[in-house]
Amino acid sequence: MLVSTTSVTDSLRAGNRIVTIGIAVIVAILVLSGVMLLLTLPDANAFNARVEKIFVENDNLTAQPVVKLLEILAQSGTAFGDTLTSYRMVIFVLLIFAAAMLIAAMVFLVMLVALNRRMATIERSGIEVSSLVISRAENKVYLNTMGFKLTDAMMETMAVLAEARMDDDIMTGAQIEAVISGRNETDCEEAAGATRIKRLRDGLGNQLVSELLVKNIARRGYVLSIDKSVIEVS
Repeated sequence: MLVSTTSVTDSLRAGNRIVTIGIAVIVAILVLSGVMLLLTLPDANAFNARVEKIFVENDNLTAQPVVKLLEILAQSGTAFGDTLTSYRMVIFVLLIFAAAMLIAAMVFLVMLVALNRRMATIERSGIEVSSLVISRAENKVYLNTMGFKLTDAMMETMAVLAEARMDDDIMTGAQIEAVISGRNETDCEEAAGATRIKRLRDGLGNQLVSELLVKNIARRGYVLSIDKSVIEVS
């Protein structure tokens, strides 16, 4: 029976195609809108052409006041034409800015959706840990390629959790405190172990990493959410 799988590369290619098509559609819509807007604007020389037509069709316009009035109208037409030319330039610049803003908004939205999906996948499946080395000599924990410097108390908590994970056990806060302090479990408080877990998570730094690595199972206790075969204590 064949099992259909979708690789990460195929997903990335599909996402890139969607982004490219979306950007092309946005640019096409803006270009079409700009062309229609510019074509519907009146001709810049329409006013001057109208005044010239009046001169051509009326040869008897020789009175000085009339000629002066037509000259004023012609100057007004020239000013009107210059204004339309500047309006066209302003519209062109605004369309460029609008295209850039829309493209940027679309890219950011796609990136945000992809990031949210990735975060949801990580939250569902946990962290993919290929190696977890607990080095007592250095007081450091190596998680894949990352190294975390911890205090002695944090190292003890991490070691207890690692040993419990290798034994497929889930430990409550009281059990953790009992193992580290050497006291009887009945004499230890759940809050003390919870405090140790919190300090360990703070020592691991990244909240997402620490929350997913050290999981709290309701009404059962704490456990390292990794494969026990990758744990190494030295």
